[in-house]
Amino acid sequence: MSNAVKDLLFKMADDALIIGHRNSEWTGIGPMLEEDLAFSSMAQDKIGHALALYTILHEVLGEAEPDKLGFMRSENDFKCCQLVEQPIGEYDFSIVRQFLFDHAELLRYEMLTQSSFQPLAQLAKKVKGEIKYHVMHADTFVKQLGKGTEESHARMQSALNNTWHLALGIFEKSEWEEELISAGVFAGEEELKRRWLEKITPIIEASGLQLPATDESKIVYGGRKGYHSEFLKPLLDEMCEVVRTDIDAEW
Repeated sequence: MSNAVKDLLFKMADDALIIGHRNSEWTGIGPMLEEDLAFSSMAQDKIGHALALYTILHEVLGEAEPDKLGFMRSENDFKCCQLVEQPIGEYDFSIVRQFLFDHAELLRYEMLTQSSFQPLAQLAKKVKGEIKYHVMHADTFVKQLGKGTEESHARMQSALNNTWHLALGIFEKSEWEEELISAGVFAGEEELKRRWLEKITPIIEASGLQLPATDESKIVYGGRKGYHSEFLKPLLDEMCEVVRTDIDAEW
């Protein structure tokens, strides 16, 4: 069971760390000052969530300390989905990514409040309250831009189309899926995806946008098993540059 729980925690922590780093890249270049602050704040939250998950891995499950888990692993050791590692692109892409990812995260943590693995259940009760505000931010801008000008609508629909099959990779199942379900640790990726679709579909429609058609052959899997896009390694090189100059230093 410990391997199953570790896998779940690593993919959640790695998702949070990498999307946190990506969101931080909007600092100073957002389309307005409010969004500089919003993305910076959300990035800080995400990195805090990653730290909390790495801490459980270290203190409860015997993995290395959080800084080593976050900064000293190789690209192939990361279990993040490929959605989070994509460059920030234009603002429409980042907002749509946030909308799709954070709705999945909020639902995941809501489900995990009932987890039989108590350290994760306790964390979930705290974290879901923070992610609720991330979701509110994304919902607001998806609706405003989806129902805004002809150009903003077209850009949002294009971003949704281009992001859709990456987002479905969030729900890639692990080899321990049935073990997690039967032990009551987590109700599973299929159930999470069902709830996610149920939640985001009416919001997308209310925004004047169209839910993209799903082509199973185009869903971007692999991230959960250590297979990543060409964007993750450069991100890790940049993110870890300082700490890797002296791995024994105390900062």
